[in-house]
Amino acid sequence: MGYPAFPDFSRLVNLLSAYGKLKHERGARNVHSLWRQAQTALQRTLRQLQRLPIDRDLARREPDDLTTIRRLRPAGPRRLWQRFEPASYRERLAGAFLGRCAGCTLGAPVEFWPIERMEQWAKEIGQKFPPQEYWWRVPEPYGKRYGVSRCDAYTKSRMDGVPVDDDLAYTLLGLLIMEDYGPDFTVAEVAKAWLKYLPYACTAEDVALKNLKKGIPPAKAGEKDNPYCEWIGADIRSDPWGYLAPAWPEKAAEFAYRDAFISHRRQGIYGAMYFAAVIAAAFAVDDPFEALRIGLTEIPRDSAMAETVRWALRIAPRIRNYRQARAAMDKRFAGMDGAHTLNNACLTIWGISIGRKDFSKVIAETVAMGMDNDCTAATAGSIVGAVVGRSCIPRQWTARFHDKIHSYLIKRPSFKISDILRRFENQAMRVWREI
Repeated sequence: MGYPAFPDFSRLVNLLSAYGKLKHERGARNVHSLWRQAQTALQRTLRQLQRLPIDRDLARREPDDLTTIRRLRPAGPRRLWQRFEPASYRERLAGAFLGRCAGCTLGAPVEFWPIERMEQWAKEIGQKFPPQEYWWRVPEPYGKRYGVSRCDAYTKSRMDGVPVDDDLAYTLLGLLIMEDYGPDFTVAEVAKAWLKYLPYACTAEDVALKNLKKGIPPAKAGEKDNPYCEWIGADIRSDPWGYLAPAWPEKAAEFAYRDAFISHRRQGIYGAMYFAAVIAAAFAVDDPFEALRIGLTEIPRDSAMAETVRWALRIAPRIRNYRQARAAMDKRFAGMDGAHTLNNACLTIWGISIGRKDFSKVIAETVAMGMDNDCTAATAGSIVGAVVGRSCIPRQWTARFHDKIHSYLIKRPSFKISDILRRFENQAMRVWREI
């Protein structure tokens, strides 16, 4: 997916600002007029970009409504269990949830760091890389993430419970949506839950949340003024839907669709549906790669997301380590935003293909690839955790969780992990009673 040469607008805007200030300091009188001209020109160009017609044939292959999405998907298993299996579910759910927490917590301190910076930091603090345990130290230890957890709360020695992260907040939010509204929850009810529980959000979610607060209908909140609608945000919200529809990829993808539609379109929706289906399948298979293939059966076969996943799976045997993974991704997706669904999906897939059922290797290699690596490692950890179960996750990743997870959700500052697992099981049984 090539992009046209992208002008360095950031540098240009900085120069406009700097030279304007300099000329003002030296007594020039036309600075504000020129700045207004530049602002008007940029706003005009933005409106022109927003009005540019899209490729209608491509749009027909990449619909946003669930009925057409299902019509364009390939054949698939849809459901892998004949009946709900409580004992297997319980072990795998704990593996998936703890795996998600571990992958996210390992990646959070180095989110979006270049590979070289991570390697240098590991060398500086005397730690192996890719990391075989949580980071020993982090820069700016006293700063706070999401206004809740200190940065050193993500380190091996200072951790006390799972520290806060949006990737985990949305997992909890999915459970709350199901508890509040049941398996037939609607996009409008997702909107109600967001207004009730979300104090703030980022990128596409930030746009959608602000649109909802302005009174824009839930069905339109993800479309208006939202250039981030194909980024990774809905993808990172997909895990609870796989947990709530274990071994039922079709239902998990349906749940993910209803959740994603509040903020995303096209690849943003398909990424959520794909990984929800993968996670659901992971409860019923013994090879995470099989789950990755099953997920493809729940999204449009000719979409960019499906094409990207097929490519990533096809070349996976040639990707042996984090450096090769990052090089392959950078080559194919040069110019793509670092928080996009497609490029990060590839890194998630390759982290799993490199480590397979070796949980530690999966999350370590995925984090080492960089990009949105708390998100990718969280998803990879969730998938592999669901395949191998709680008993196969090494204790160094969970020993300091202390049965609690910190949160920034409104009036929900913390949760007990044991209680969350019980509640997920109750709701998953409720979903399976639909059959």
